[in-house]
Amino acid sequence: MRLPFLCSKKSVHYRCNMPGNLTFDSLKDKVELELIDTVLAVIPDMQGRLMGKRFHAEFFVESAWEETHCCNYLVATDLEMETVEGYASTSWASGYGDYVMRPDMATLREVPWLEGTAMVICDLLDHHTHEPVPHSPRAVLKRQIDRLAAMGLQSAVATELEFFVFRDSFQSMQENGYQNMTPISAYNEDYHIFQTTKEESLMRQIRNGLHGAGVKMENTKGEACAGQAEVNVQYGDALEMADNHSIVKNGVKEIAFLNDRAVTFLAKWSHDAAGSSSHIHQSLVSKEGEPVFFDADQPNGMSAMMQSYLAGLLAHAEETTFFLAPYVNSYKRFIAGTFAPTKIVWSVDNRTAGYRVVAPDSKNVRVECRVGGSDLNPYLAIAAQLAAGIAGIENKLKLEDAFTGDAYHHESGREIPSTLLQAAEALKDSSMLRDAFGSEVIDHYVRAAEWELEDFSRKVTDYEVQRGFERA
Repeated sequence: MRLPFLCSKKSVHYRCNMPGNLTFDSLKDKVELELIDTVLAVIPDMQGRLMGKRFHAEFFVESAWEETHCCNYLVATDLEMETVEGYASTSWASGYGDYVMRPDMATLREVPWLEGTAMVICDLLDHHTHEPVPHSPRAVLKRQIDRLAAMGLQSAVATELEFFVFRDSFQSMQENGYQNMTPISAYNEDYHIFQTTKEESLMRQIRNGLHGAGVKMENTKGEACAGQAEVNVQYGDALEMADNHSIVKNGVKEIAFLNDRAVTFLAKWSHDAAGSSSHIHQSLVSKEGEPVFFDADQPNGMSAMMQSYLAGLLAHAEETTFFLAPYVNSYKRFIAGTFAPTKIVWSVDNRTAGYRVVAPDSKNVRVECRVGGSDLNPYLAIAAQLAAGIAGIENKLKLEDAFTGDAYHHESGREIPSTLLQAAEALKDSSMLRDAFGSEVIDHYVRAAEWELEDFSRKVTDYEVQRGFERA
């Protein structure tokens, strides 16, 4: 079925193929028919953004589908693409050489909002050995997936992704120094159909565009603040979900840009606004696809394996926080009474807890980690959750009693790290993550955290100027 899709600032319609994912043979056919002329070969960087090259489609199908190359600094930079000193993997001294980008052809898909364009996600390989680059986000996640497979298990994961939509364009915001920004709605739009109708011209394009790119869309909805929205996609295995998460973020930004709108996935864009989260729903299934988290004879239908998995998430929650909240700004979300958690506790269907058990007493029983912000890297965040859960299973950890009530006022509950410094120190000292990821990988991301702190500490903020310019 072929449907029109609104894609440009001039409201021009064109048609796209809605099934989404492409086979290589289908791509070749579309290139020959001149329906596709551009192929994006991309990798997720340390921040989970898509980086890469735009190939002429003929060259891609002739040779670049096997491999291409990129500078190895792409997984050793900050948000501003600074060449950060202190990484063991690459530096000016080593000359910033190449990595191999090997397309994962199972991820090949059309990009409906970009005319004549397809996309493929690549794995990063060492240029000399052709082995996976251990600290590259896809490799980090694949290592945990392999550990599950050795246990006869598979992951089932879904991320819920929140963001804010503004009436302004990205360009006008930049020109105005990100001041006086206007959310697209004037009041809380959580589940609000009339209010979200006002932004439906954009959100409909997002749903249909992502569907056309092979992302199994569930819905979009208004969230708990003026201008805040949420995208939900169907469950997948961990790698598919991480890929889809990155495609969703990139797609939402691009479709907003094409409509002269701006969006932000910053965890906390204003102290007056709610934070934006990325909750991670997770469960495990057998190789045959049977749920292993459900046992009707256990409390809440939680099998012994699920109990140990959740116990692992709790036991290692401080250590994994950096991968759920990777920036200084990320920690501005953790405020009591805002639906963002502050305590490391689990509860049944309780949104004040850091870890919520959803769909108890059913085959869909699962745990929702509510700690992560919309700024997380999905590959690293999911990998850290899996590693903690695996540790719980391997060590047969006993699950503490469920918390009931308002977790914000749980006086004896462990606190989620409240600063990037605390999270970085917990990451650095984590023997569990060093065993699961490799010490060189942990050292790499500890350096990323250190750099964020170093860079922030020498910057003068608007808050400091406005507060102290005259009064100090």
